[in-house]
Amino acid sequence: MANVLQQYFPMIRTRKEILGEISENKRLRCIWQEWNEEQQKEFMKFCTGAKGIKILYDSFFKEIMDPDSAPERLEELLSLILGQKIRILKILPNDSSRIADENSLVIMDIVIELEDHSIANVEVQKLGYKFPGQRAVCYSADLLLRQYKRIKGEKENTFSYRDIKKVYTIIFYEHSPAEFHQFPEHFIHRASQKTDTGLKLDLLQEFLFLPLDNFLGILHNKGIKDKLDAWLTFLSVDEPEMIVKLITVYPQFQKYYEEIYQLCRNTEKVMEMFSKELLSRKEADLAEKERLIEKLKKQLDEKD
Repeated sequence: MANVLQQYFPMIRTRKEILGEISENKRLRCIWQEWNEEQQKEFMKFCTGAKGIKILYDSFFKEIMDPDSAPERLEELLSLILGQKIRILKILPNDSSRIADENSLVIMDIVIELEDHSIANVEVQKLGYKFPGQRAVCYSADLLLRQYKRIKGEKENTFSYRDIKKVYTIIFYEHSPAEFHQFPEHFIHRASQKTDTGLKLDLLQEFLFLPLDNFLGILHNKGIKDKLDAWLTFLSVDEPEMIVKLITVYPQFQKYYEEIYQLCRNTEKVMEMFSKELLSRKEADLAEKERLIEKLKKQLDEKD
């Protein structure tokens, strides 16, 4: 009997079909055998529709939200978040100039120039503690510096600081930092620089933080209320029943899921994407262990 998602997406294959293809291909067998049992189960669940796919997996997010091939998707999402009509003018290189440490590069997920020449960096973070407010400010400052150098080089003697446009740093957290858990009723935080007197100066830097774990708590209590809720549900939910509710109320998302499940028919590609996700998790786990060890060392030093 077909599961819930197979009824809506007939291109989803069965476990038997997928395992048959893996067993017949030596390279795929090697990849499969490198995964532990839990990882194999996770892969099989989203490929067979037993669970939805986590869109926030880096490879899936970039595949579906690619501003080059389907700019209207990111444009709509950013328009809802920023509360203004957004059109993407062009995509900018996402590896920045060196800052602070000569050997470290600030790497950003998606960097785009908007129609009014302002710049937005869209960042997806699984582990919030790795992207605190200080890092967000560094990214924003780096965007400003890049823009300053580019415009000054283009305009030379006619350059004015008023030519510099706003920069937006937009961060989606799958697991948000502890500070956000103090505000469980909020799933979007907007920040900008203001004076204490009411004097209005265009200080250019704006930040938007979206803790999707907070959003999930609200979603399960109140349901999908509007288009922004629909987009955040698409990004954060992997429960088949909730996915069905989403595509029933907002059919446009059915097309996006169809693209994903069509991609899942390319077993080799999707296994490579999942392997990258597992490597990312391994690196994140290692970083977390190092952070805890450093914290314990500091506590011991303070105790001594």
